[in-house]
Amino acid sequence: MSTEHMEELNDQQIVRREKMAALREQGIDPFGKRFERTANSQELKDKFAELDKEQLHELNETATIAGRLVTKRGKGKVGFAHLQDREGQIQIYVRKDAVGEENYEIFKKADLGDFLGVEGEVMRTDMGELSIKATHITHLSKALRP
Repeated sequence: MSTEHMEELNDQQIVRREKMAALREQGIDPFGKRFERTANSQELKDKFAELDKEQLHELNETATIAGRLVTKRGKGKVGFAHLQDREGQIQIYVRKDAVGEENYEIFKKADLGDFLGVEGEVMRTDMGELSIKATHITHLSKALRP
């Protein structure tokens, strides 16, 4: 990218472009990949509305979802985030030991606005929120603007 063009970008836009370059270096296409989901957020909420944490654990149901990263928090080897799809939001729970080093790095480096695909077990947190405990994360598209 030319120095002249970089001067027109704010700091956050520059960082996001650097992250895009890092994705390419890892062999990840930052703008496009076909991803097959098994459900959207509302379908999961409707299907599992009546089940508590223990019932969901016994059921051992898995799902594959995709959406825009709208919140992200956590540190160390654990993180939480919300993905927004066309029907609503659902929380994802990401543990480094469950997804592996490479997938956890994808999650850690993802910016708000990026699109992610997540495969994992449907669960309820201690607070009672329906969530997906990630077993695999796929970077689908990079957001270059905040």
